[in-house]
Order: sequence, then C-alpha cells, then structure tokens
Amino acid sequence: MTEMRAALFDHYGPPDVMRMGSIPIPAVTPDTVLVKVHAVSVNGGELAGRAGKLRLVTGRTFPKVSGIDFAGEVAEVGSSVTSVSKGDRVWGLLGRKAGSMAEYVAVPPRQIAPAPKNLTLIQAISLLAGGTTAITALREKAALRSGERLLVRGASGGVGSVAVQIGKLLGAHVVALAGVKNLDFVRGLGADEVLDYRTTPLSQLGTFDVIIDTAGTEQSRFRSLLAPGGRMVAVTVDFSNPLASLATILASAVHGSGRIRVFSGNPDTELLTEVTRYAENGDIVPVVDTVHALDNIAAAHRELEAGGVRGKHVIQIVPGDTKTAG
Repeated sequence: MTEMRAALFDHYGPPDVMRMGSIPIPAVTPDTVLVKVHAVSVNGGELAGRAGKLRLVTGRTFPKVSGIDFAGEVAEVGSSVTSVSKGDRVWGLLGRKAGSMAEYVAVPPRQIAPAPKNLTLIQAISLLAGGTTAITALREKAALRSGERLLVRGASGGVGSVAVQIGKLLGAHVVALAGVKNLDFVRGLGADEVLDYRTTPLSQLGTFDVIIDTAGTEQSRFRSLLAPGGRMVAVTVDFSNPLASLATILASAVHGSGRIRVFSGNPDTELLTEVTRYAENGDIVPVVDTVHALDNIAAAHRELEAGGVRGKHVIQIVPGDTKTAG
C-alpha cells in the first residue's frame, strides 16, 4: 500500500471545500517514526486556514492536508530511533504545520510521547492541543500563582475547557466565560464562577491577575480588566480581522499597562509527557463534543464554526477504536 486516506482541500473556502482524498504514505527516514493515526481533533486555526484567512502564511499550493495533532500507534521506526518501538500507543503534535488528518504521519520522536493508558485514543486527543496550550499559557507565559484570579474566555472550547482544569490545578480562583447552554458543563470542570459571556457586562467582572483569551475579539476591552501586575495571554487572534488583532497585541507592549502575551506552540516530548501524566492521574478529563468519521470532515468544520462547542470535535480514523491500554 502506497496511498492513504486524508482530509484535504483544493482551494480556500467554506467547510464544503473539505473532502476525503488519497495522498502518498509519508516515507520513514532513519530519524523519524511512522504513526498509524487513530484519532485527530479539529482546531479553530484549521478553520481559518481552510477559509484562506492565513493565506499569506499558508500560500497557494494545493491540495492541503488538515490537522495538527494525532493519537495512534507506532507502525514503523527509523533505524536511528531508539526511544519508541513498533506498536507503542503515542500522541503528538506537528508544531507549526498541518497534515495529521490522515491514516499515517511521519514525525521525529521529539514530537511524540506515550498516550494516556487510561483513555481511549479518541478521548485522549481531545486533551492534547488544549493541554499543551493551557500549560504553556498559564505556567510559562503568565506564571500563574496559587490564589490569583484567572479569567478564561471561551471556557467551553477545546483550549478553554482544559485551561479551566489546569488553572484549578495551579490553585487559581477561576472565573469562566461561556455560552448559556454550556454554563453547567464548565462548572463541572471545576470553575469557581461561570458567567454567560453574552449577557454579563465587563464592568461586573472585576479585575484579574491573569486572563487567558481563546476568543481573540475585543482584546483591548478585556485587557482593561487586568489588575496591577496582571498578565494577559492570547492563544488566538481575531481571524475576522487578523491584522487589526495583531496590531492590538503589538500596541499593548508600548501603550498602557499589561502587555498581551502570545506564542506559537511547538511542544516537545517533555511537555507532551506532562499532559499524559495529568490525564493518567485524573487531573484533567476528556472533553469530547462529537466524534466524526474522516469522510464527514466538512460536517465537523461546519459544527465547530457554528460555535457552542463543548471540548473537541474528534475525527476517528480507525473505526471501532474504543480500547484503552489497560
């Protein structure tokens, strides 16, 4: 077999441009590992990429393969790789590129780690991108301390739902903003206060030591809620107007108090393993909204784009994969 199924798009546009097609199975070099992918999550940045809102970065070479994360099983190991073995259950992230939404992916071993033994790979993948992003944002960029007030915007989504859980683990008082239909869901994740983002005036929120912004809109207004010494981390931009959003972030470094911090994630084995440990200890729980087959990728994009998501939309590559490693 030289070809594999993959989620592709041949031009920028609405969700319906997504299709299932065939591309060559990636070659394994001495320094890489071939992973048979069982599950992938759908992330917000992929919607913007598919719509052409990032075309200055992604270019005009087609077809393009979607997907940035993956959970699966090692199928082949390069001759120079000694850290993993064929058959190992692993998960990983491609970093600053896309292409994991396929039956196989070839990656260097530094981009994978053992998947949580207590979760199915479908459950696991709902935690990975959000977990690595939340840990980096809260601990590394914001230096969140126990007892501080943390505001999480978009608290029901793929990143926000894990940020709520990580924030509680770090000892923060977590205030979460979400849609009215998801308030009880977010409260169940451990948030101390859960508020409807549509009806709660910013003036009633108080001030915060740390703000995690997973929405990208109204960044200047939310920045005004920072207490003295407060830190705001944006894990996305406003894709409806990315240049203006980036300008706001850049201006925050020189105007007023409270610079908005941003980062481009490229997790390594150490960080991936930390998320594995959190999951195996039960410190963070899976947040699967809906499981889709690969040939339903367009529907997954439509549903995520519609909003109101609880956790992650997951693409199941291997049918019937519901076993843990235990």
